[in-house]
Amino acid sequence: MQGAQRNSLRLLQWMMVASLALPIALFAIASTISYTSTRDIADREIERTLDVAHEHALKVFETIDRSLSELNEVVRGLPDDVIRAREAVLHRRLKRLTDSLPQLKSAWIFDANGKALVNSLVSPPPELRFADRDYFYVHVDQTIGTFIGMPLTPRPPYQGARFFGMSRRRDTDDGSFIGVIQASVLPEYFESFYARIGSDPGSFFAMGRTDGVVVAHFPRLDRDLRLDPGGPVGREIAAHPTRGLMTIAWPSDGIERRIGYRRVAEYPIYVSAGLETSAIRARWYATMGQHLVFGVPATALLFLLLAFAFRRTQHLQMEAAKRREAEEALKHSQRLEALGQLTGGVAHDFNNLLTVIRASVDLLNRPQLTEERRQRYITAIADAVARAARLTSQLLAFARRQTLNPEVFDVGERLQSLHDMLATLLGPAIEIAMRLPAVPCLVNADASQFETALINMATNARDAMLGKGRISFTVEAAATIPDTPAHVSHNHIPGNPGFVVVTVSDTGVGIPAARLGRIFEPFFTTKQVGHGTGLGLSQVFGFARQSGGEVTVTSEVGQGSTFSLYLPRVPADLLPQQQAPNTAPAVAGSGMSVLLVEDNIELANFAADGLTALGYSITLVDNAADALAELVVGTDRFDVVFSDIVMPGMTGLDLGRAIRDRGIGVPVVLTTGYSQALSQEGSLGFDLVQKPYSIEELSRVLHHAARLRRVRDGAAE
Repeated sequence: MQGAQRNSLRLLQWMMVASLALPIALFAIASTISYTSTRDIADREIERTLDVAHEHALKVFETIDRSLSELNEVVRGLPDDVIRAREAVLHRRLKRLTDSLPQLKSAWIFDANGKALVNSLVSPPPELRFADRDYFYVHVDQTIGTFIGMPLTPRPPYQGARFFGMSRRRDTDDGSFIGVIQASVLPEYFESFYARIGSDPGSFFAMGRTDGVVVAHFPRLDRDLRLDPGGPVGREIAAHPTRGLMTIAWPSDGIERRIGYRRVAEYPIYVSAGLETSAIRARWYATMGQHLVFGVPATALLFLLLAFAFRRTQHLQMEAAKRREAEEALKHSQRLEALGQLTGGVAHDFNNLLTVIRASVDLLNRPQLTEERRQRYITAIADAVARAARLTSQLLAFARRQTLNPEVFDVGERLQSLHDMLATLLGPAIEIAMRLPAVPCLVNADASQFETALINMATNARDAMLGKGRISFTVEAAATIPDTPAHVSHNHIPGNPGFVVVTVSDTGVGIPAARLGRIFEPFFTTKQVGHGTGLGLSQVFGFARQSGGEVTVTSEVGQGSTFSLYLPRVPADLLPQQQAPNTAPAVAGSGMSVLLVEDNIELANFAADGLTALGYSITLVDNAADALAELVVGTDRFDVVFSDIVMPGMTGLDLGRAIRDRGIGVPVVLTTGYSQALSQEGSLGFDLVQKPYSIEELSRVLHHAARLRRVRDGAAE
C-alpha cells in the first residue's frame, strides 16, 4: 500500500511539471470556445422562445380579428335605432365573447359620433362619447382594416386595467362611415403569458407597434414607452423589417440584451424575446468556473485538492464508523429493553417451574414417604423440566439456533391428529373448522416444532376472540410465497415443487396496522405482565424461517386475522414407512466402554453415575484434546464416544471431524442444548441427543451406536 502511494505521488509530480507551461494557453482557448458556444445556445433559446411568443400573438390577434368581423356582419346594414332596440341582446352577445376570451377586457359598438351603442360591460351604456380615442378617429376618414391602438386608461365611470384597442370601421354599402366596432385588449394578458414562458434569469419580452409604441412589456413597466424610429432599435428594424437578432441596450432601462424580433403576419405588430447579456455571461462564467475547477492543471492546487479529498474520506470513514457504533448501541439498548419486557413473562414461568421442582425435592426429603407420593413428586419434577425445555426451545426457535429434527410427514394427517387436543386447548366455546386436501401434502420439517407452531397460532387466535368464536384451519399447496423475501431459498428441494401452506383464520378483534410489523418480534405481547412471554408467534416465525419457509399475516380491525405458515413441499415418494414409536426402557451397558467428554463437571458426573449404574464402563475427560489423546493410546478401548458440542477450544463437532478424518472407527454421539455451529452446519451425520436428556434416552442412543459398530465389524451381538 505504501509503495502504491509513493508511486501515485511521483506521478502527480510529473503531472504538475508538465502542466506548468499549458494552463494559460488552454484557458484562453477554452474561454473562446465556451463563449461562442454559450452565445450560440442562447441565440437558439431566444429563437425558440420567440417562436412561441409569435405563435401566441398571432393566434390572439387572429381570434380577436375574426370576432370583430363576425360582429360587423351581425350589425351590417342595421341603422343605429335598430341596434339600440336590440341593445340587450347584443350586450349579452358581447359579454359572452369577452367571457370566452381572457385577453379581452371589453367589446364595443360605436355610432358615427363616437357614442357607444352597445358594450359588454353595462347595459344600457352611459351617454359618453369616445370620438377622441385613437381606435375611433383613425377610421373616420379612411378604411384601414384592423387597427391596433396604443395603451389607454379606462375613462370614468369605467375602471380597471389598462388596455389597447383593436378596432374595425363600420360603413354602409356605399362606403360611408357609420361607426366603429372595437375590442379592448389587456396587455397584462400577454405579460402574464411572458412571465410563464420566461422563467430563465434575465428573460425579456416586448410587443410593440410598427411606429414604436410598446403595448406589452416583460418585465412590466410602470410607464408608457415609445421607441424612437431613428434610434438603434428603429434602425435595426428598418434594415431588417421582417425578423432579426441584435444586441442592444434597451431604452427603457439601459440594460444590454440579446433580443430577437419578428413581425406578426400582416398586423402592424412586432413581438420580441431576449436575454440579458449579463445572464448569458453568467452562464459562460459558470461554464468557465467548471473549467477552472476541473480543467486548469495547476499542480499545487491539484495536490491540495487530492490531499483534501484524502482527509475528507478519512473523516467520512470515521464518521461512518461512529454512526455504526451509535446504531449498534441503539440496537443493544433495544435488545436490553426487550429483555426487560421478557422479565415479567419468562421469569414468571421459570419461577413457577422452579417452585414445583424445589417443593418436590423438599417433599422427597421427608422421612417415611410412601412410594406412591414419592413417584408423584418425581413425575412433577420431570414434567416441570419438560415444560422448561419447551420454553427454551421456543427461545431458540425464534433465534434460529434450535437444532431441528426434520422428518417427512403429511401436514393434513398431522393436523387431523391434533383435532382433539386443539378442541380441549381452545375450549367448548370455540368452533373448529378444518379443510384438508384429498392428496398428501408432505413437508420435511421438525414435527414437534410444527405442532408447537400450530398450537401457538391457535392459542393466539383464541386470545384474540376472547375465548369465543370460530377458528378455521386450511391446508393446501402453493406454488410460491406472496412477496417472498430474499432469505427464503427454494433450491434445497430437487424439482422445487413449491410449498404447503397452513392457514389459521379467526373471527377475533383483529390486529391494528401499527402492530402488524411487531407481532413476530421476540417478547412482544399485548398481554399483562406475567400472562405471557411474547414467544408464541416468535416461535412460529423462527420455525418457519429455519425450515426454509415463511409466515405471513393479514388482518383488519374487527374482522379477524389470518396467519399463513408456508413450508417447503417434498415429493410424495419421500414419505417413509410408518414405524412404531420407540418406548423401550433403559438399555443395560453390559460392560460397554464409553469415552465421556464434558466440560461441565456436575453434568459429567450425572451422566457418568447414571451410565455406571446401568453397567457401562465410563472414562471421563473434560476437553476434546484429551479425548483424542485417549483414542490415540488405544482405539479398541472404547465402544462409543459421547461428547458435548459446546466446549472451550475444540468443539464436539471438531472432535467428531478429527475422529472421522483420522480413520478411528469409534462411533460418535453428540449432545447439546444450543449450538450456533450445529444450527448452521447440522450434525454432520453424527447421532445427536438433545439436552436436557434422560439416562434412559442416553443409554438407548449409545447402545444403538455401539451395536451398529459391532454389526459393521462383523462381531456377534
